[in-house]
This record gives sequence, structure tokens and C-alpha cells, in this order.
Amino acid sequence: MNEKEKGIRLSDEQRLNWLRLIRSENVGPATFRDLIAHCGSASNAIQMLPELVRRGGRGKPIRIASMDDAERELRAAAKMGVCFTGIGEPDYPHYLRQSDNPPPLVAIKGNPDVFRLPPVAIVGARNASLVGIKFARMIARELGEAGFATISGLARGIDTAAHEASLQYGTVAAMAGGLDHPYPPENLGLYKAIPEQGGAVVSEMPLGWEPRARDFPRRNRIIAALSLGLVVVEAAERSGSLISARLAGELGRLVFAVPGSPLDPRAKGTNELLKNGAIVTTGTDDIISALTPLIERPTLEDSAFLAPASELTSPASPDETERDRLFSLLGPVPVDVDDIIRTSELHPSAVMLILLELDLAGRLQRHSGGHVSLAYV
Repeated sequence: MNEKEKGIRLSDEQRLNWLRLIRSENVGPATFRDLIAHCGSASNAIQMLPELVRRGGRGKPIRIASMDDAERELRAAAKMGVCFTGIGEPDYPHYLRQSDNPPPLVAIKGNPDVFRLPPVAIVGARNASLVGIKFARMIARELGEAGFATISGLARGIDTAAHEASLQYGTVAAMAGGLDHPYPPENLGLYKAIPEQGGAVVSEMPLGWEPRARDFPRRNRIIAALSLGLVVVEAAERSGSLISARLAGELGRLVFAVPGSPLDPRAKGTNELLKNGAIVTTGTDDIISALTPLIERPTLEDSAFLAPASELTSPASPDETERDRLFSLLGPVPVDVDDIIRTSELHPSAVMLILLELDLAGRLQRHSGGHVSLAYV
């Protein structure tokens, strides 16, 4: 790999500050992006957080991750062979970068070259039928033979079958907790085998984080975002696989569903997906023929996040009248940020700054599609 192909990488200081910023209270991927845009760098953003929170109307300060905490996490990661990769760096997963509000840093253990293969997610029921397991293994193996990587969530049932069948070709497991807390425990051997055989395990969560029920939908978002298309093999009427399918659709990914017997509750979700426009999938060719025209060649795109910090010319800070005007337009129903800009008649930069302040203060909730609402806690 020549110097040009290596692309731009975070410096050690940048990586440390990025980790501090994303681990700070009320800072998610969208907030991180807006902070970098407004402040110029993560280090500047960390310094400005207290004032931004105060202007957002929060009476007490937020928790800002300390330098010691970030250094401790980086040391623990290095001991495990885990790298924190920033968006815009060459090893950052290509399709994840193209998604809505991708995590600025992801923890990766394994071979990042797997992200250069066209990725297909395969998900389904934990209590999968024998037929479902055999079908998941078949398509994962055949996709691997055709040069695709398999993405899944290391769960029991369909996920396990897909990972096992694609180990030798390239597979990626997205985790709901930190990479030092693999789940479920019975898949610990598979968790270890994936990076050993050329695949990767990934997470946006901190090391030491034990997965909770509410973390799995976030994990499902990563599965969908990592993929070019998502295949649901079996899914009950209410299941995490259907959440993954919905998120994939929102991201513009193709959704495939395997039809099943109306008498099997594990087919109720997949059959419903088919009624709503998912691609009927009875063999691997259905997936390959639909996805092949969509495959992009990963490119090393310079990221504004990685550029050296510069002095930004920001508009004057909005006054209280302008803040009150914007706040009055918000409520519990999500509204489009562009509509807020048009209706408020404020400068777009002023609107984004006020929303950022409210977000950091814990008073704003972000939704897909660039919508926001007030957060009532």
C-alpha cells in the first residue's frame, strides 16, 4: 500500500480527544459531528462544552470524559488487539460511513480488509428452525464463494449459522456491548474465531460496557448500516430482525425476506415483510443479482473531521429572543430542521447552534431523516 492509499489518519492526540468527546454525556454521533463543525476540533469542543450546555438551559454541568478515562480505554483496547478507527480513516467500514449519522469511532478487532468486500447482512430468529438454519448456512456460504462478506449480530440461531458458514470467506459480527463483553456466552468460541480467521468484530460501545436490552436496537442499526442489503431468514411478528429490516429500509438498503409457512410463527414477520415490498428470496442468486449493480468500490475519502483544526468564522451567538423564537417552534412531535430554519427566519448556523445547545443540555431528541423534537424527561 503506497502513501496515497494509506489515506489520512488521526494523530494519537486526535484519537484521544475524539474518544473523550464521544464518551461524554449527551454526545452522540450527530452531536459529535455538529460539535466538530462548530468548534473546529474535538479538543476545542471539549473546552466549549460547559458554556454550550449552560446556554442550552441545563442547570448542572454534564459529565465530560476525562483524559485518564480515555487513556485507560485505549490501553485496554491495545492489550486486546482492538483498534478505535475514526470515520474518514482508511479502515473505517465503507458502507457504515455512507449511513445516517455513523459513529465517529468504532472499535474493531480483526482484519479491516473484510470491510472492502461487498457486505450482506443475514439475520433471523434466535429459536430458528432446522430448515431456517440450513438456509442461512447455504446463502452465507454461497455469498462468500461469490466474494461477499456476511454481517450479523452473533446471536443464537440464524446469526450463528450465518457466521459459522462464512468464517473462511469473511464475516463481521456487530456487538451490542463493548468488545470485552461478547454476548451470548455460548458463542465465545465463535467470537474468538471470527478475527482469527480474517473477519472482524465491531462495536460503537465503550470497553467494559455490558449489553442491555436497549443496546440491541443500536446494534441492529450498525448491522443494517454496515451492509449493502439485509436478508431476514426467519422472524416472529415482533423481533429484533424486523427492527433491523426497518432500519435497513430507512438507510436505503435493499431488504430481502425468505417466505415461510403461514403455520410457523417464525415466518410471520418475514411474510409480512414480503407483503410490504421486501424482495422474495428463495436462493442466493436472488440476493446477488439485486446487489451486484449497487456495489461501490471503496475509496479513501478525506474527511473534514480529519483535517487540521482551523479558526472558524461563526455567526454571532443568538440572543435570548432568537432562542425563545426557535424553542417555541419545538414540541413533542418531530419536525424537520429545514422547516425550522424557514419558519424561524434565523440564519441556518444560528439554528444549528441553538439545537446543538439544547441537545447537549438533554432537552432535544434527534430522529431519523433530520427531524428533532423536545425531550421531556
